[in-house]
Amino acid sequence: MLAGRTARGQGVAVGGREIMAAAGVLFPDRDGRVLVVRNSYRAKHPIAVPGGGWERADPSPRHTAVREIREELGVTPVLRELACLDWSVDHDRPPIAAFLYWAEPLTDEQRAAVRLEAAELDAMVHLPADLLLSAVPPLLSRRMGACLRAPRSAAPLELADGLPVGHSVLHLPPRPAPAYLGAAALAGLLPPGAGLQAPPPPLGKQAYYASRPKVRAKARMLFTDPDGRVLLVRLKPWRGEAPWVLPGGSVEADRELPRAGARREALEELGWDREPGRLLGIDWVTVHPWDPPHLSLVYDGGTAGPELLAAVRLQEEEIAEWRLFTPREATRVLTPPAAGRLAACLAVRALPPTAGPAELVNGAPPVAAR
Repeated sequence: MLAGRTARGQGVAVGGREIMAAAGVLFPDRDGRVLVVRNSYRAKHPIAVPGGGWERADPSPRHTAVREIREELGVTPVLRELACLDWSVDHDRPPIAAFLYWAEPLTDEQRAAVRLEAAELDAMVHLPADLLLSAVPPLLSRRMGACLRAPRSAAPLELADGLPVGHSVLHLPPRPAPAYLGAAALAGLLPPGAGLQAPPPPLGKQAYYASRPKVRAKARMLFTDPDGRVLLVRLKPWRGEAPWVLPGGSVEADRELPRAGARREALEELGWDREPGRLLGIDWVTVHPWDPPHLSLVYDGGTAGPELLAAVRLQEEEIAEWRLFTPREATRVLTPPAAGRLAACLAVRALPPTAGPAELVNGAPPVAAR
């Protein structure tokens, strides 16, 4: 957290903490099959789910999903719940926070109006799960397979490289991965491809990743005492601000997953080594127009009894004080987005442990993206 404060409010990306964001859409049909598209260049992995990368003009990942479907299919989807958030790590690129949404099935009118993006796509088809999971690349297969196997009431699932973590484990017992066959799995199911040659890339791989817009992620922990009071910490003044916040801070995205970041931050700020519980909230936060958005993930820290509270050792460089607040008192000292986020996380915490986290935008339920 210490290094993260040096860039607070400056509107510049912090090295090692940048992540990319992407959004895809699952279109089921009446028979339970799911839509996939084929890349017209017949690249190494031509079969994919419709969707694409977040752009700076997108107010949220939901808007990314809607924009991408309009560009790729020429129709406007009706999005439903967030199916999963998958934090994907690769040594060759920045981490990606991949949002996958369920959508209403395409209507007959929409299917008739589909116009595939000619420069990139040449076919689409609805597939049953067994074919679909063999046709898409392994990471996407794990991600989509989790969404198809788990009950939709468990959404959004928490995944790491397509594998279940947190509450998702309760819904997804281990299962062997299907063999990856790529487009060969769909022989006879798709028309002949356009056979276009892929144009030479305008940028090298690393230059391309460097050119993509990035966001940051923060991982926080929600601790309460036996009376239900919420533990908040007050940051030391920085550019005229000294806000109260839940314990936590920036995820070191180049070397840790969000859960590890939440645990590290609790140890640094409070002196507590606590394993994060289930994910309670996923909040897409935009603070200033000149600052990139950040993804705020709130984990359940559980109940802190008198002995643990007596063992608090504050990170003196950054934390001015800590205090316990009733939920009502906390809403008076937190910023409105943070207050809304806390209320949503407390509501999820009261649900059975199989329930998924709240999807939020600036602390509030997301509005329909149009």
